[in-house]
Amino acid sequence: MANAVVCLAPHTDAHWRSVKGHLVSDMANPLKGEVIKLYKTLLYLGREYPQGAAYFRERLKSAFMKNKDVTDPEKIKKLVARGDFVIKELEALYFLRKYRAMKKRYCEPEK
Repeated sequence: MANAVVCLAPHTDAHWRSVKGHLVSDMANPLKGEVIKLYKTLLYLGREYPQGAAYFRERLKSAFMKNKDVTDPEKIKKLVARGDFVIKELEALYFLRKYRAMKKRYCEPEK
């Protein structure tokens, strides 16, 4: 029975993926989903970036690639928290831009 594999969780394709012919559990790094969600959210928000979506996408990719080898869960949590802060800053930037456009459109100019 040395070759037997014990699986405590039910086998579903959502929890397993193939890496170089070996089945690897996605549960090995539970923060992976958070990182992917963060990347997708930032990529979505970058569409309206003032310097252009292509510029934002390049910067986003380089920032994530710079930290791709981080394996310490505490460090990953700090990086995700920093990404959440960037999301809030982008949302504030976009809100302020919309507010200024509305104010310019409907308010009388001050003399």
